[in-house]
Amino acid sequence: MSAFALICPVCREPLQPVDNSLRCNHGHSFDRARQGYWNLLLPQRKRSKEPGDNTEMVLARQRFLQAGHYAPLAQAIVDLLQPYAATARSKQLLDLGCGEGWYTDQLQRQLQLHVAGLDISKPAVRTASRRNPDILWLVATGADIPLADESVDIASLIFGRLLPEPTARILKPGGLLLVVHPGPDHLRALRGLIYEQVRDSSGFDPIQPLANLFETVTLEQLAFEFRLDSADAVQDLLAMTPHGQRLNSAARERIAACDRITEQADFRLALFRKR
Repeated sequence: MSAFALICPVCREPLQPVDNSLRCNHGHSFDRARQGYWNLLLPQRKRSKEPGDNTEMVLARQRFLQAGHYAPLAQAIVDLLQPYAATARSKQLLDLGCGEGWYTDQLQRQLQLHVAGLDISKPAVRTASRRNPDILWLVATGADIPLADESVDIASLIFGRLLPEPTARILKPGGLLLVVHPGPDHLRALRGLIYEQVRDSSGFDPIQPLANLFETVTLEQLAFEFRLDSADAVQDLLAMTPHGQRLNSAARERIAACDRITEQADFRLALFRKR
């Protein structure tokens, strides 16, 4: 059923397929959703009734990414991972925080790996599972990944929450972790509509929090411009970012009146190897 070594989120024993379910030796059972994904998120691991991105955010991100605005980033990710994917032993890649699966799908199709996509948002994984049936789609938390220790060659984290210890646990010795995060100039035009004073984006740097478990392999920068030519497209960009939750009435009016924008994309791609 799957090239991945799934484990029970309750007792951590191996999960085996039985009909249309996954079961462990202790009798814990998980049914496959009608859309094809597996929900391995235990209720006690939720911090809210519906954790993660809601349906509105998922659909906005889907429309935006399908329009190709971030296509240069997807290609840069594939190009960076290509030589390592070719030599991976079991050819397994886990995309953490996969969202609606746009990047995950491209990784699977272009790198020819066994790929799993994991996200805590059920609406996101439900949408992703319609995209590519050859990917193992999981509703789960990156804080407690339902995969066996040292079973994955490569993990990718594209704009997700960095959790060094759980990620290192599932990676093989020498396994790779790709972290993609915004650079200081990312979405300056949009932020100029929201905030009276535009500062550099968060100075997040994954090197320090990963230093005990990972060594740095390579660091890359990618910057490009893209244009949005409708008010709906601007609203989609807003909805898929954290900035959409911070609007005051004046900013909301400015964005509602904006029907086109030339925007700056600024990304950092950091590749690490497990020590």
